[in-house]
Formats: sequence, structure tokens, C-alpha cells
Amino acid sequence: MKRPSEGRIHERITAIGSRSFPGYVVEGDELTLMIDCGLSFLGPRYLSGLTETLGEASRLDLLFLTHSHYDHLGAASYLKRHLPGLKIGAHERVPALLQKESALAVMNQLSQSHAAAFSSSTAGGNAQDVPIEPFPIDMVLKHGDQYDLGGLTCHVYETPGHTRDSLTFHFPEIATVFPGDACGAFKNRAATDIQVQFVSSFQAYVDSIRFIMTLRPRLLCLAHSWVLEGDDVDEYLNRTLAETLRYREMIENYLDAAGGDVEEAIRRITHDDYDTRADVVQMRDSYIANLSAQVRHLAELRAPTKKGAAGTS
Repeated sequence: MKRPSEGRIHERITAIGSRSFPGYVVEGDELTLMIDCGLSFLGPRYLSGLTETLGEASRLDLLFLTHSHYDHLGAASYLKRHLPGLKIGAHERVPALLQKESALAVMNQLSQSHAAAFSSSTAGGNAQDVPIEPFPIDMVLKHGDQYDLGGLTCHVYETPGHTRDSLTFHFPEIATVFPGDACGAFKNRAATDIQVQFVSSFQAYVDSIRFIMTLRPRLLCLAHSWVLEGDDVDEYLNRTLAETLRYREMIENYLDAAGGDVEEAIRRITHDDYDTRADVVQMRDSYIANLSAQVRHLAELRAPTKKGAAGTS
């Protein structure tokens, strides 16, 4: 079964904030955990969603981030200011990234590209709450960590490929996995096409999908818009792996057609795969940012090494 990522997902899981950028609230018997917190200006909506779900927003104990992209950690600084007792966990690479002004500038630029579509979501938020700002990482999460919430155990796995700091969270007691963008997302509103999401490493991305398969999830809470259950989980994981392999071949064909010109290949793919389609849900700026990283990465993999090039001269 496939259903929207909103409201009560499971007796212990609620999706709050925005269907496109859900924060998943996981309630253990002793601790409550939220996974990801989307866009910065949706901070007030996440806060009110916590109050509706938990009775008091301050009952949220932990916030774990799947990776460092603006649409997954955007409201963390807002939530930390309003919930000072909240402990935030992320990959060890995230703290250094948050100190880079250039990285924060790009995050805020991409975040604001969504503002018009979500203008009603900022109601109740003050202007100073909107930007993504540095925030402390209280818990460095690494592969193999386990956190007991009481009746539920959060297993942490490093699943790089989308980013180098991508994490997947697994709750074996309820066979549930939160992969972030480690295994892609649905590209269109009808959820028939899959958007391949490797940005930092194609091979690591493929390996991460295969690893997630070994967890045998029966509930897969995707980072954007959808939750999959039962046999639909297996179907999705098999499809996203096959689509990833096909997508690489497609990009390489565009590179060949453009004579190896990376910028021209990006332009042509954007036109054919985004601009001529009316049903793509990802914002254009974000699409181009990810696509550019993907094309450059594959172009580099195809290029001869410096040592090999020197040996042929």
C-alpha cells in the first residue's frame, strides 16, 4: 500500500508539518524522536504539529537528521530556540558544514525558492525565525548506534551516496525504515516515476539501496510525500535500484551526445526531463543543483586519471 506522508502513519508514528517535507514523530514508551524537520519557514507548522501530536511540544526529546540538505534540517535552529531541551543528532560531518557561511547562504537561497508555494505555512512565524542558522549538534550519530526509546530501538546506519553524511534509521520492532533520500523519491505527483538522488557518489548510492533492502522493511517512510507498506516496499526498492542504473546510462548518453560538454548535457537533460514535464514536484533550482552534481560526478568517473593521461602523452 502507498499513502501520503501525513497524519497518523502507525500507532507510534505521526507525520507532521508538510506532506512534501514531513517531520516524522516516533513515540517510544520513554522518549519521543522526530526525524527530519524540512524547510526553515515551516518551523511554526512543525511546532504546532508537535503540540497537536504530543499535547505539549516540549515532550519531544530528540531530533535526528537524515542528512545536511536544507529541506531536511531547515527548521532545526527554529525548533532548538523554541525547545531548548531538545537534543539534536546528526552525522559527524554536519557540524563543520553549519559553520560555513557559503553553505548556509546556498541553503537559504534554495529554501526561499519554496517560499511562494508555501506562503500560507509561514503564518505565526516571525521573520527572525525563517533563516537557517547554525545550531548545536548534541549527538554525533554513527553506523551501528542504537537508541532505546522504550519499546522501540532506533538503529542508525550510514547510507551515503545521496550525500556523504546520509543516515538511515531503522526500528526493527515495527520493521520500519526512514531512509531520508538514500533510496530516492517519487518524481511526479502521481507517484509513478522515481527520482534518482545520488549526488555525492553513484556507487555508494547503489550500495546503500542494496543495504536498505537487507533490512527487510515492511514500512518505508520516504523523506518526501509518501509512505510505503508491505509488498509495495519491496517493489519500490527494486524499482529505485533499476532506475538508478538506467539513469546513469541516460546521463552518459547525454554526455556522449554533447561531446563531453558537461554544461550542455545538463542543459539538455533539464529541458527534456524537467522543462517539458508538467508533473515534476521538485523545485527547478533544486533539480538543477542535484542534476549538476550528478552529471559532473559521472563525467569525472569517465575521465582518464591524471596518471593514466600522463602515461599516454
